[in-house]
Amino acid sequence: MPPTAPHRQVILFGRYPVAGQTKTRLIPTLGVLGAADLQRRLTERAVAALSGNGSAPLSFAFSGGRPAQVRRWLARFKIRYVPQPEGDLGRRMRQVLDRTLAQGARQVVLAGTDVPGLTARHVRMAFAALGDHDLVLGPSTDGGYWLVGCRRPAEIFDNIPWGSAEVLAHTLAAARKQALSTVLLPALDDIDTEADLKKWQPRGQWRRPYLSVVIPALNEAPRIAAAVSRLQARGIEIIVADGGSRDGTASQAERAGATVVRTLPGRALQQNRGAGVATGRTLLFVHADTRLPDEFGPQLFEVLMDPAVALGAFRFATGWDHPAMHWIERAANFRASHLRLPYGDQAFFMRREMFDRAGGFPPAAIAEDLLLARRAARMGRIMLAPGAAVTSARRWRERGIGRTTLINYLIAGGCLLGVDPGRLAGLYKNGFDF
Repeated sequence: MPPTAPHRQVILFGRYPVAGQTKTRLIPTLGVLGAADLQRRLTERAVAALSGNGSAPLSFAFSGGRPAQVRRWLARFKIRYVPQPEGDLGRRMRQVLDRTLAQGARQVVLAGTDVPGLTARHVRMAFAALGDHDLVLGPSTDGGYWLVGCRRPAEIFDNIPWGSAEVLAHTLAAARKQALSTVLLPALDDIDTEADLKKWQPRGQWRRPYLSVVIPALNEAPRIAAAVSRLQARGIEIIVADGGSRDGTASQAERAGATVVRTLPGRALQQNRGAGVATGRTLLFVHADTRLPDEFGPQLFEVLMDPAVALGAFRFATGWDHPAMHWIERAANFRASHLRLPYGDQAFFMRREMFDRAGGFPPAAIAEDLLLARRAARMGRIMLAPGAAVTSARRWRERGIGRTTLINYLIAGGCLLGVDPGRLAGLYKNGFDF
């Protein structure tokens, strides 16, 4: 026997945001990260609105992600999670509606996630209409619909040209053939195109990038243009925080397409200055001699889909095929994942609000990355992305593997023991240059 359900059920129909696979029509406008983040924000907005509808419990019928990913993402909401069945949109909606009715529900309302104007009031209106009608539809202004509700199985989803401006018309025609009494709710806009974005946010808030990359640099002319070009993509803002270079670093960064801000030298100061002018919702701090994995954006996005993550970083690698360096890489990744102490050359990334809440990088002469990581660990989880940030091995080559490693661990140990970073700065400077 199937489990019984409350007489009324609300189902939100959506998908888990995966960068590059979500809101694909908007990728040319927002980039893969911006499009996925829009899907995330619209879904969270819809869940927040409907979870308190006052009429019926809410379920999220999802595609595109594993159940564990969806629960992790929306854990703060007290809702059910139901994987969508296979098939086209109509087949999936029909199966979910029919299954819910078969489990004992007498009225079922299914709504989409892409409608920023959706409120709990619309759900209450839909249930009121189902009191004496077979079918209720919420038309969207593009010819589709954002809500469908029924009180018995209805054959209205076959042979519908999904994604066209004729969806509502075909559905109404199918309802008339079955003599279903139908009510239309007020029309609302859904978000599928750049024109929809402009109508929803006419002041251009949608133009805000998802990601701002901050590169602290000092005399990095041989590397800075390549570092900027590797990170460029639609929806990504790149800021080079120059600490007074004398070799043309700033001009080369500007020619490569970065925004350049000039400040006094010092990584903490430079990174905070870059973050201060950044407009992205997420901040990524990358050293000029570090190469991120090709899929750094989607990896970063997936890590931050967990609301409990306060700070993310990539795995550590140097690219130097030396047996001792392989052991150093393993030890560094163990330290980062188990002791929650990644280094800055692993490319820190944080949500903007979390970075501000942490107070940015502490104004320390050395180990500002470790100090920020310790603050972040008190605010939430620290998680590593699966890809590696490959940092230059020049320090190990110039100063020696043993000496460089010893200095790194002395500095890390001193910070953990509360030694003033100013006292450790000399140790760092004597070991290798900034």
